[in-house]
Amino acid sequence: MRRHAAFWLAWSLGALSVAMFIAGFVLALLSMQIADPVTRTSVGGIDGLLVFLPFLAFPLVGAMVASKRPSNPIGWICLTAGLFWMLIVVGDQYTAYGLATTGSPPGPVMLDALTLSAWVPPVGLLGTFMVMLFPDGKLPSRRWRPLAWFSGAAILLASVALDLEPGPLPHRGGVRNPLGIEGHPWVQSVEVACVVLLPLCILASALSLISRYRHSGKEVRQQIKWLAFAASFVGVVYLSALVGGILFVPDYLSTEGKTPIWVSLILNVVLISYASIPTAIGIAIFKYRLYDIDILINRTLVYGALTATLATVYFGSVAATQAAFRALTGQEQQPQFAIVVSTLVIAALFGPLRRRIQKVIDRRFYRRKYDAARILATFNTRLREEVELHTLSDDLLGVVMETMQPAHVSLWLRPSDEAAAKEQNR
Repeated sequence: MRRHAAFWLAWSLGALSVAMFIAGFVLALLSMQIADPVTRTSVGGIDGLLVFLPFLAFPLVGAMVASKRPSNPIGWICLTAGLFWMLIVVGDQYTAYGLATTGSPPGPVMLDALTLSAWVPPVGLLGTFMVMLFPDGKLPSRRWRPLAWFSGAAILLASVALDLEPGPLPHRGGVRNPLGIEGHPWVQSVEVACVVLLPLCILASALSLISRYRHSGKEVRQQIKWLAFAASFVGVVYLSALVGGILFVPDYLSTEGKTPIWVSLILNVVLISYASIPTAIGIAIFKYRLYDIDILINRTLVYGALTATLATVYFGSVAATQAAFRALTGQEQQPQFAIVVSTLVIAALFGPLRRRIQKVIDRRFYRRKYDAARILATFNTRLREEVELHTLSDDLLGVVMETMQPAHVSLWLRPSDEAAAKEQNR
């Protein structure tokens, strides 16, 4: 495709995704104004839009990549995934609007049956082909071609299996799937098998990314680090929210149907984190400030571990103080003094604990940097005490060889004024 045609096609698809999201927003507002608050359906609504809001980054980043690098399929994959997600947005909001106005979902039943598997193509494309082809749009080697063909077949089979699933359609009042194959128990087994194939292909695709990382140069490794960092960030945020939800379920259920502020905050952080994946893809492909990823990973490790440690110390000290106060006085209510003392302890521990964690992480994950810093600190101490120029020259050459590991090294010293004058007289 010519660059001019690719530019217009990419941004047209990106604009179409944005227009679909705006249409969903308008339908959500109309549904909220028409629907009865008592019988309002949970389908669609502003909450449904917020779920897909971070996914707008995929068509936008995809349009940017595809318009500038049309030969790289990564941009077109992002665009395709974004279109499918925005299609889900419009479908949900249109269904909510129909339920609010007429009490029944609009559109033909066959359309609902065909959209049962709308989530499979974007998840499959991003989990398999995006990973296998990142960052240059080519497979790591020819031996991964069977996996690419198998992944494409798995996405297609899973989509067809979900569309052929027998049973009632959602929000259709018991109307059964017209495409469903009834009376055959093997259909469900085939559906489960096809859906299970997709996670296996995603796992195998992750192995291809690891293989590419091991056999690539420094620049490609930095690009892969961006994608891995974003995916890890989403995984950690999602896992933290899941664990927090399990631990605080009683508090959540005791709020008489009202969503606590901390629950809404956690959900918003989880949703926003998904936008980091297309953002990292765009940065990696365009190589903008690419090598800062090592600093970003280092700071994330340090402050992530620091936050977890300080939170553990804080809640542990508060719980211990409360238990001691209860044992001594028999009162359940904890004094504010204990919270103030715990806060002061955290403030005092912040600096020393950060330096300690930084040192441990540098020694464990950035060994060369840690060794170089240690060697330079030792040389700095020796530099203050040594006055012999020849000895200092040998020490300097040794430090450069040990820290930088060059192929060869030489030291040039500027001649003194007396030596220069003697050279001129000769």
